[in-house]
Amino acid sequence: MFTSIANSLVIAGAGILVGSLLPVRQLLTQLPSGRARVRWYFMSVLNLIFIAGYLGYAKVFWHHSLILPDLIVPGVFFCGACFVWMSNMFSLQTVNDVRRVTLLEQENITDSLSGVYNRRYLDRRLEEEFDRGLRYKTPLSILMIDIDHFKQINDQFGHQAGDLVLGYLGKLTLNSIRSTDISARYGGDEFMIITPNAHASMANTIAERLRLYVESHALVLTSDPGKRQEIKITVSIGIATTNQKTDSIQRLIKNADMALYRAKQAGRNRVSLFEENSLTRG
Repeated sequence: MFTSIANSLVIAGAGILVGSLLPVRQLLTQLPSGRARVRWYFMSVLNLIFIAGYLGYAKVFWHHSLILPDLIVPGVFFCGACFVWMSNMFSLQTVNDVRRVTLLEQENITDSLSGVYNRRYLDRRLEEEFDRGLRYKTPLSILMIDIDHFKQINDQFGHQAGDLVLGYLGKLTLNSIRSTDISARYGGDEFMIITPNAHASMANTIAERLRLYVESHALVLTSDPGKRQEIKITVSIGIATTNQKTDSIQRLIKNADMALYRAKQAGRNRVSLFEENSLTRG
């Protein structure tokens, strides 16, 4: 009787270990390449070793006559298998929860049309970077970007094409700025890029690189050779950098707006840098 119970516990434990490989498999499909994934592969190998050990134990003691105290080891085997299964299930649930929270947070700070950060996140980060610049006395520049003749694009190609243009510009900005810069949609067809620890000349270089990058790329609406349709866009960019007279974020944004206005007045598709006494073309 005790022999049957012991064998049943060991076999059931082996079955539970086999079942515990299922959540591990789901984990592996969600984890990116790296140390975490390698560790879970190692966990799978350990599971297989444990399963082999359980089956080996059952085979050795299959026909042995056991007494009540001999059930301790099979009982530990069974409880251990349950622990492994629960650990793997909880790990999978944790990964799913973290992934869900991350997606929700990303959706909360991302503009759905452009794919860059939204205004809410922009305001928060701009305040943080402005305060950091004051604390450590480091420069902070912002780039105010406006799509040239965006209304004409909507009128000619439709508002859906206008939405595609916003998304396309969002991608172009991300491809041309530094990893430390923050690109966000300011509102309408205006974007803002925060460039921490960037003085005026560096911000001007970033802005000019972005302007040329946008000018040299076209959004293809229809790739059919016979009906190829594309939209070429340009942007005007105004730059403002903190200095001793920049006493607030609102002042910094106002300065960038003034530089942007000058860029559009001068013919668009250009960069203008705000200066206290004058506005110069970059």
